[in-house]
Amino acid sequence: MKKNMLLFLTVFTFSLLLISCGGSKSLSETETGDIPEWYLNTPTAENYIYEAASATSRDMDLALNKAETEGRAKIGRTMEAKINSMQKKFEEEVGEGENSELLSQFTQATKVIVSTELTGSRVKEKKFVKDGSNWRVYVLMEYPIGAAQKAFLNKIRDNNQLYTRFRATDAMKEMEDDVQKYEEWKKNN
Repeated sequence: MKKNMLLFLTVFTFSLLLISCGGSKSLSETETGDIPEWYLNTPTAENYIYEAASATSRDMDLALNKAETEGRAKIGRTMEAKINSMQKKFEEEVGEGENSELLSQFTQATKVIVSTELTGSRVKEKKFVKDGSNWRVYVLMEYPIGAAQKAFLNKIRDNNQLYTRFRATDAMKEMEDDVQKYEEWKKNN
């Protein structure tokens, strides 16, 4: 009986040692699927903006579309984002002395709005993983910085054209006002 107990404890201890010596798995080796390295460590390059995204769906194409859309949205947020943020803090003390109770509430809300053109953005890498009845798609979106600069210069040019038109209209209005003032002065003198 003692031999069986000793054998059991030895096997049990050895099993625990094997499990604990196995080390911890990295995120890319977890049971949730094979996560691509470029998703875990998004690459950087001098001439490109990269963003990684993933999405799931029962439909493989829908999962791909969702991941691409999120990747492009991330690029847009990298390039240009309007952020509205609000924080509220409320504190109230009820009671007196040692019997008082301090009530505190903190609320924070943030909204990010992006509106930009991403001409030239494309999927550089993609990986499909079947997860039960769902598909998980990982994408690495690529956007050439040259295209970003061109879009930015086009935006400046368009804004300059609008400003020039506005100034021309403004100058014309100012000239018409001056002519009208002169006509009134002529009439009165």
